[in-house]
Amino acid sequence: MSSGSRLVYYGDILEISKRKSLPEVAPYWKLSLSQGTPQSHGTPRGQQCQDAATRGQQGLSSGQLPVTVLPTPNGSGLSWEFEGSWPEIPERSPCVAGVIPVIYYSILLGLGLPANLVTTVTLARLASRTRKPSYYYLLALTASDIITQVVIVFVGFLLQGAVLAREVPQAVVRTANILEFAANHASVWIAVLLTLDRYSALCHPLHHRAASSPGRARRAITAVLGAALLTGIPFYWWLDVWRDTNPPSTLDKVLKWAHCLIVYFIPCGIFLVTNSAIIHQLRQRGQSGLRPHVGKSTAILLGVTTLFAVLWAPRIFVMLYHLYVASVHQDWRVHLALDVANMAAMLNTAVNFSLYCLVSKTFRATVREVIHDAHLPCILGSRPEGMVVEPRLKPPGLPKGTEL
Repeated sequence: MSSGSRLVYYGDILEISKRKSLPEVAPYWKLSLSQGTPQSHGTPRGQQCQDAATRGQQGLSSGQLPVTVLPTPNGSGLSWEFEGSWPEIPERSPCVAGVIPVIYYSILLGLGLPANLVTTVTLARLASRTRKPSYYYLLALTASDIITQVVIVFVGFLLQGAVLAREVPQAVVRTANILEFAANHASVWIAVLLTLDRYSALCHPLHHRAASSPGRARRAITAVLGAALLTGIPFYWWLDVWRDTNPPSTLDKVLKWAHCLIVYFIPCGIFLVTNSAIIHQLRQRGQSGLRPHVGKSTAILLGVTTLFAVLWAPRIFVMLYHLYVASVHQDWRVHLALDVANMAAMLNTAVNFSLYCLVSKTFRATVREVIHDAHLPCILGSRPEGMVVEPRLKPPGLPKGTEL
């Protein structure tokens, strides 16, 4: 073989590379035996293959490009016939966002996780003081947000995606899928419980006072958590959209549609109906001359459901677009859109603390108590031994000469 050319065989791909100084060689491997060749038209199939091999050997002495003849998969002889073109391997779409998602999720986890921990302690105090079911629902919602941040943001996006570069055993990835989807389902459907509780309190107050209790709220939360874990089990077979090179199978379509229905369409339908009924009830009170009092729990409910519907809408749209229009694996624009949609959806797990502080004065005061109680032991621990801290305000005593 001459130094100016080489013949490389990669499994199923035959690649010929040559320099510009050599004469152009006829692409014999693209010819079909049904069309024939100028030298072997009308000859038997085996004779054509032998002639082709002879021409390849003669090319060594004449300086032409030698050709390696490949055996046919289902025949004993040699063949130049290739039916159709080689299947093209789809190239993976580039990650246009670069390191921006990694920075974003790191900041989201660094700020959102401590905020949710403070929210958990604050809501636990309020729930123990007031015994209101709405605080138990908000506490469960915050706990599910913490699980979502740990399982999806930290383990899924940062650890598996950025640190390990998705080089994780398939069984571990599939098991993590169950936890991720179970956490999503729990977070959404606990918000549904909160919505139904506020609807019952405003539209059916007598029934709500008779039936509502902390014990019933805990039982409802336990049932939702168990159902969320059960509905997360089928997503063990969820196919990562970044690796989805083939057209979606029936199982892929069923799982993706189930994800969209369970996480978005059905809950948003319930939110729309119940919130519309709550707003209608408040307007009727205003028209009848009564003051349409909007409680803090109702305002928080409207804020939580609105933020959820807005922040999760891009992910659902991109998921359906990937399913029916263009694949994330092949189109960089869909890849970028899914990255942005996931970042918006995960933002929903970190904004509730700001919403609660904005709406509820009681929540803000309790947060200050929690921070003060956590900061006080640090101050006392840093003081020298033997130093006693006296209270700033002394209890009022009785005036002199006054008897009890």
